[in-house]
Amino acid sequence: MRVGLGIDAHRFDPERKLVLGGVEIPFEKGLAGHSDADVVLHALMDALLGACGEGDIGGMFPDEDPAYRDASSLDLLEKVFGVVTSNGYRIVNVDIVIVCEEPKVAPYSERMRERIATTCEIEKESVSVKGTTTEGMGFTGRGEGVASVASVLLETGVNPVGTGEGS
Repeated sequence: MRVGLGIDAHRFDPERKLVLGGVEIPFEKGLAGHSDADVVLHALMDALLGACGEGDIGGMFPDEDPAYRDASSLDLLEKVFGVVTSNGYRIVNVDIVIVCEEPKVAPYSERMRERIATTCEIEKESVSVKGTTTEGMGFTGRGEGVASVASVLLETGVNPVGTGEGS
């Protein structure tokens, strides 16, 4: 078994749409970033890559590469999931916390769970997404942006791509 932890944060940008956990959320501002700036999926991808010893999303999807400009983080997560399985791991569970004063994430958490579960080929019950605030403290408390923390548990047992061996 392997554990991974990922953290990401982005500032608000009134010129962009807000995407969290692969779900577009109606809000007056989105997040600044090279891709869609989905802090939830960025934290998750870093946790997955870290757990299987494959670095981070900055190395896999550099922000200098125009191919990732405005990219869907769900598409990037699909590629990271491929790295996880090609290394012989399967995802046991995912636990994600979204840190912001607003918008409230509870109305969207079920759709986020579904999108993550579908992309990672796991049961929705293996994905937890929840929100919290910082009671007005720090950059999230001042409404300057959103942060997210993700932890994952992987286990061996998936055939690495191309081995042809049984599990």
